[in-house]
Amino acid sequence: MHQGFENLHQSALGESCVGRETYRERLASFLSAFKGLDYELVDTVTEGDRVVASYMMRAVHDGCAIEIPGVFVIVVADGLIRRRVDYFDSLTFLRQTGQA
Repeated sequence: MHQGFENLHQSALGESCVGRETYRERLASFLSAFKGLDYELVDTVTEGDRVVASYMMRAVHDGCAIEIPGVFVIVVADGLIRRRVDYFDSLTFLRQTGQA
């Protein structure tokens, strides 16, 4: 990741952050909340320094198995990921975890 990495969430439940170190500090908490986290790559489109990747995210969150579709929009600079914008279905997450 680029030093100025931007991790941007467009979903209501996501929390954005800026900076590679800030992202790394938050990563352990995210991984501990989503046991067995797996992203299945569904499709990709690449043009120049941009990649769009649709995915299916699977994990167990607070004892609930979840399966959530989403899309990453990635911008690469100097061979490193500079920006990642994440779009995922917050309502599906809430329903699968019994919160909606």
